[in-house]
Amino acid sequence: MSQYIQANNRTHQRTAPNPSRFSSLLLPVILTISCADSFADIEDFAYLRQEPITPIPTVVDADLEKAAIGELLFYDTRLSRNKALACATCHRLESGGDDDASLGRSHSADTHTVNTPTVFNAVFNFRQHWDGAIETSEQLVEHTIVNQHEFNNSWDKVITTLSGDETLRQMFEDEYDEGMTRETIVDAIVEFQKTLVTPNSRFDRFLRNETDALSEDELKGYRLFKESGCASCHQGVNIGGNLFQKFGVFYDYLAERGDMRTADFGRMNVTNRYIDEFVFKVPSLRNIEVTAPYLHDGSAETLEEVITIMGKTQLGRELDDEEVQMIKSFLLTLTGEYKGVKLGGDS
Repeated sequence: MSQYIQANNRTHQRTAPNPSRFSSLLLPVILTISCADSFADIEDFAYLRQEPITPIPTVVDADLEKAAIGELLFYDTRLSRNKALACATCHRLESGGDDDASLGRSHSADTHTVNTPTVFNAVFNFRQHWDGAIETSEQLVEHTIVNQHEFNNSWDKVITTLSGDETLRQMFEDEYDEGMTRETIVDAIVEFQKTLVTPNSRFDRFLRNETDALSEDELKGYRLFKESGCASCHQGVNIGGNLFQKFGVFYDYLAERGDMRTADFGRMNVTNRYIDEFVFKVPSLRNIEVTAPYLHDGSAETLEEVITIMGKTQLGRELDDEEVQMIKSFLLTLTGEYKGVKLGGDS
């Protein structure tokens, strides 16, 4: 692998990005218009509700009895070999569903290889992980149990350990005919994951025709978000999470950052195809206010920084300070509620 990475690293340093190779991935025409010209004549924002973005459902489609078992397992460190890590260690539900670190905690090393994505609303993603290697929630649980950076355990040890808990074993027997098995442990955690959704953001309320949910400045920020081309990749119920995209269509951020790592090659690590070099699953923008730091390497610490980077790399634009603040004002409306409480604790 090291020779493979080094070979492609040389290609990466030698070859500048060619925007024409990726133009088919950019759905709308990218507009370069001034804020003053764009918004001077805005009076009616009703057209904005004909959207590529849809609100998060307010009704959870999950078996709540099985999900209650899954919730216990989500906080159970006995799933990991060293009995020190649980799902909740890296996916803190009291904050943004992530760990607030650039590179997450690892079972076998000081840090993980990529930034920890939020677990909130992951059920709406078409793939999991930055490189899209995981296709289903069931595969995600299976992977987490055995992966060296995560729980580094075996299913035999997990079942042996959990079977010694009479209360937990009885809960499985009450809900599953087959009792506690590898399959039912996975199923319970998956059912709980289905409940980790954050509806009722102010933007969702706007989409549901609450006229006063957003201010005029926030609506202007959303218009800029769309007209600049951000919505070509960030759309759907998760405002992302439903397609792959090359990171660095117009500008090679990774070359500027330097210190190339295996994880930087993105989906190519899964497919072994050069066309997938630096391609990642587009992250969701849901709750982005409370999920810093950003990007797969956690190198962007603030919203202003990541907006500026994405403008340059994905849109081919140097966004000015006013534009950055306008887009940020829209992004702040995407923070939803978990169990009826807004993430981050604000009203």
